[in-house]
Amino acid sequence: MKEYKYRNEIKFKISEGEAKALIQRLSTVLDKDKNAYYSDGSYLIKSLYFDDIESTSYYEKLDGVLYRKKYRIRIYNNDSTFIKLEKKMKHNNMTAKESQLISKEIYSKILNGNIDGISYESGSLLEEFIANYKCKLLVPSVLVAYQRIAFVYPVSDVRITFDFNIKSGLYNYDLFDEENALYSVNEKGKVVLEVKFNEILPYHIACILESVSNYREATSKFAICRSIK
Repeated sequence: MKEYKYRNEIKFKISEGEAKALIQRLSTVLDKDKNAYYSDGSYLIKSLYFDDIESTSYYEKLDGVLYRKKYRIRIYNNDSTFIKLEKKMKHNNMTAKESQLISKEIYSKILNGNIDGISYESGSLLEEFIANYKCKLLVPSVLVAYQRIAFVYPVSDVRITFDFNIKSGLYNYDLFDEENALYSVNEKGKVVLEVKFNEILPYHIACILESVSNYREATSKFAICRSIK
């Protein structure tokens, strides 16, 4: 049985002004994520989430089920050479993630429902996903796209992200379709702030983030985008 390392995850919704101020302060003590691609230090993330025909993952999120999981395929900056199949698990305020790189060919087969033509290694995440795909009748649920600015810090493996310009693909689930119409789902003037760390958030970082403690919110980009369908 696989063992997973769970991490603390705290989410906030903050104003764009607060986000800019925090980004400026964090830039003095933390490093930007290596994925930074655009001139403002951000990068583009697109994720295709899967759910069963009863939308179990979506309703478990809405109902606040303590332990839940969901599968997604994620790309960065529209790069077709770096595609990740991921399983994200949530246990109360703790999260864990397992990921596996897949080829564009495998991605296309999954998107088109041609999973019987996919080969995989025993015990791999891909094998698990295909088994769930068949047994639970998983289907593409929603496409989520957004810009992210991220900071990292080695002690306690801290990762702080600011997600903005959040968009959803309603019925076209192809991550690489440049003509895919995406619709903004941003709450006007708001940015999603996520703070992840292992054991303890270092004191100097906690002090910087102290001003946003009153805005904590169990927000989910998956649920926000899924709710507009």
